This record gives sequence, C-alpha cells and structure tokens, in this order.
Amino acid sequence: MTGPVQPPLFRDLGRVEYQPTWRAMQQFTAARDAATRDEIWLLEHPPVYTLGLAGKLEHVLAPGDIPVIHIDRGGQVTYHGPGQLVVYPLIDLKRLRLGVRALVEALENSVIATLAEFGIQAAGRRDAPGVYTPGGRKIAALGLRVRRGCSYHGLAFNIAMDLEPFSRINPCGYADLEITQLKDLGGPADVNTVAARLKPRLLDQLGYNKA
Repeated sequence: MTGPVQPPLFRDLGRVEYQPTWRAMQQFTAARDAATRDEIWLLEHPPVYTLGLAGKLEHVLAPGDIPVIHIDRGGQVTYHGPGQLVVYPLIDLKRLRLGVRALVEALENSVIATLAEFGIQAAGRRDAPGVYTPGGRKIAALGLRVRRGCSYHGLAFNIAMDLEPFSRINPCGYADLEITQLKDLGGPADVNTVAARLKPRLLDQLGYNKA
C-alpha cells in the first residue's frame, strides 16, 4: 500500500497580471511528468474579465475599460480583481485518484469549510459549480482545464473587492445571479488571512493527508 502523496508546494504570488500567469500555468502543465510535485498558486489579479472555451460574448454586457480575455477553461464569463483570492491547483489528478467532478467538489468544500470557520453558511450546487450563500448569492466561482490528467485554472473566492464590475456581465452566464463577498458577510477583509485558513482545508479536501 502506498503512503500519502507528497503535499503540494504552495506559491503565494501576490498581485500578478492575468495573461502571463495563465501562460505559466500552461507551460507548467505541458512540461510536468509523473515525478513533478503538485503546486497550488494563490494570488490576486488586476481587473480582468475571462471568457471560457464555450463562453458567449453576449454575456459580456458593458466591459468598459476592463480587458476581456478568451481563455482555455470551462465555463462562461467571470471577473477577477483586487480583493479576490484566486487559487490555481496545478495537480496530477491521476496520482490523487481524483476525477474532475471530485476536484470541483473538493475545491467547493474547501471554501465551504473555510466560511464555516467564520460562522458563514454556504453550499455548492450540482447544476452550477461554485459556492453559494443562503439566498443564492455566489461567493466563489470555479473554472478548470484538465490536460494529460493534470489540472490548471481553478477557484476565485471573493473576499473584499469592488463588486461593481460583476454588474457589467452575466456572471457565469446567469443574468440575475447576485454576487457577494466575505467582508460583507462579517468575515475578514484580508486576502492573506483567508488564504492561510484555506490552505489546510485544500490539503484535507484534495486528499493529500490520506494514508
């Protein structure tokens, strides 16, 4: 029987531009092999809209001066900006024996467990990936790509940001979807504080701590 999988290397990247970070994820995934250690990148992006592979421009209503980048993840349009914790799991799903649905649920459950630490109730939705607070407001979005059994892109967790740019799109393709954030629910407003609480939850939910 094999022991635990080597835990991932966490990289706290701070605030970084979207496009070079996306290219770096692609390059990491293309170059890795069976011995490559998994990594999880935690960061923020300057204001940007990203549109997934099947994304429809009709959901980008009034982007103004915020750039719109067509990318290679699943899903429709979302917004990234300062005050949002972005988590990119660059992991070998085969090695962890995780399917894509299990990866989605692990990421969702990591956020749900972190929110519970702050006394905030939340849940996932089978029909629409992400994490939602009571009343249906979305606090975290997911969009993934899997190549050669390895994942990139990931999770966007709203902490303390300007939510106005979400009103200029149909978030994740839903016209009436309301967006919320941790600060407005009584939680901490510091992205690094939340990242520190989220990391052990990711290790648990993704299965790195299993024997």
